[in-house]
Amino acid sequence: MDYLFEYNIWYRAILKGRILCADGFPLAGIVRLSFRLLWSSFLPVLFVKPVPYNRQSASSSLKKMKKKSTLREYTEAILIALVLALFIRTFIVQAFKIPSGSMLPTLQIGDHLLVNKFIYGVKVPFSGTVIIPIKNPKPNDIVVFKYPKNPKLDYIKRVIAVGGDTVEIRNKRIFINGQPFDDKHGVFSDSRILPADVSPRDNFGPVKVPKGKIFVMGDNRDNSYDGRFWGFVDLKAVRGKAFILYWSWDVQKPLFSLDRFSSIRWNRIGNFLH
Repeated sequence: MDYLFEYNIWYRAILKGRILCADGFPLAGIVRLSFRLLWSSFLPVLFVKPVPYNRQSASSSLKKMKKKSTLREYTEAILIALVLALFIRTFIVQAFKIPSGSMLPTLQIGDHLLVNKFIYGVKVPFSGTVIIPIKNPKPNDIVVFKYPKNPKLDYIKRVIAVGGDTVEIRNKRIFINGQPFDDKHGVFSDSRILPADVSPRDNFGPVKVPKGKIFVMGDNRDNSYDGRFWGFVDLKAVRGKAFILYWSWDVQKPLFSLDRFSSIRWNRIGNFLH
């Protein structure tokens, strides 16, 4: 700012004819004419009065820009993370926890597991329509699905039969298409045999599973509310296949307590489900 101000003074002095040559004669006429021509062209650009530099204002503006830049970076990072999490949860893998004992002893209350969402094909969210088929559930798969009576609830059971199979239960024994089912996972806690007219628990069918549906049961056969009571599961309602436990503890213990911490089932964490 100082040097611009100095040139401005000299310029005004020359225009008024106050600058003399070496022998003392004024150059007013020639110099004034020359500088008037310059003034009308590019000199005004040089001598425009500059905006005073304010260090504090500039520093404040720079800080605001940095704050906006940092805020933008965090916002973008959060949005990207949310989109990725939503994509993974919708199409790849989703976490669930076990609230009941219908799948004992395979799954215990307080188990946390991961479900493979794409193993049965890539589906359109909400509708369940398969757009990229891979394979269908098969007997003995542990699947998570929308409960047919209330789709807002998620259930987990074991597949017993698929579309086209005929299911029958005689005195707790399962038969598929007239042949005994290789039931490696079912357990029984009640020695009583209930007749079919009392309950479908121990005697059921025979019924044929419709195409596009599956028949499921809990491993805890005598304490499971499953397909014997409410029917079949549509393949569109299947969310995925449970495949691994990533956490397990006793949820009946107080959450913030040593008892809850000591109840962690370390031997179950990381176990694959069969």
